[in-house]
Amino acid sequence: MVLFLLLVLVAVVLGIIGVAAEGLGYLLIIGIVLLAADVAIAYARWSRHASRRPIR
Repeated sequence: MVLFLLLVLVAVVLGIIGVAAEGLGYLLIIGIVLLAADVAIAYARWSRHASRRPIR
């Protein structure tokens, strides 16, 4: 969970810097890609844990 929040924070900071600075649009792209990868990893971990629950 800490890693997830850290990656989200880094993605947001890179996005803000990429928007604020004129020539640093690539930081915005890196932030978006990092956020998308983080969400995909979190979804994969969540769906894997959800399928292991025993049926009552």
